Amino acid sequence: MPLRPVPPAAVLFDLDGTLIDSAPDLILAAERLCIEIDEPPPNGERVRRVVSAGGKAILRQALPNADEARINALIDRYLDIYAQDIVVETRAYDGIESLLASLESRRIPWGVVTNKAGWMAEPILRKLGLLDRCAAWVAGDTLATRKPDPEPVLHACALIGVDPGLTMMVGDDRRDVDSGNAAGAWTVAAAWGYLDGGDPENWGAGEIFDTASQFHESLE
Repeated sequence: MPLRPVPPAAVLFDLDGTLIDSAPDLILAAERLCIEIDEPPPNGERVRRVVSAGGKAILRQALPNADEARINALIDRYLDIYAQDIVVETRAYDGIESLLASLESRRIPWGVVTNKAGWMAEPILRKLGLLDRCAAWVAGDTLATRKPDPEPVLHACALIGVDPGLTMMVGDDRRDVDSGNAAGAWTVAAAWGYLDGGDPENWGAGEIFDTASQFHESLE
């Protein structure tokens, strides 16, 4: 593992569960789908835990009796419903705005590396006023590979023009940590996020923080 860069040349963030809490809108879309297909309402807390794992993981929790064929058949409709109201209750986590403002004031570029498809990630970043502020963003369909592969992190570093070894990768899912570690970055587990039912103590991250504000304080 590399040494912790002080200060970092750049900070890369996962999107859902790290920069933003998108669970309310994703849960609402699952509820609307269940109404549409005449299924019982989903367990919101179970859905919340897997938000970082993507749409199919959400449907597996929302429709626990559905087989993979049905999940595959419904995923496009679920994403269509979600896209209709993609930023209603979605907000940046507490402490994120001050963290980003601090990085910007110190001329430390920050970026986004998400497995969310670009057609969903871009409007979210734009509507939350983050698109023009981030130095680079890499979506799940930007490259041929996604996290936990290191290429998205390496690509973001190349876009910003920084050494991966002097960069921090922050995320709430093991794939974020695995991707950052494989790229040679310093990794931070965002324990304020969804975690997909996992224990970040077991992910091999360089650091773990319970809140975005704690991470912010560590950079000062």
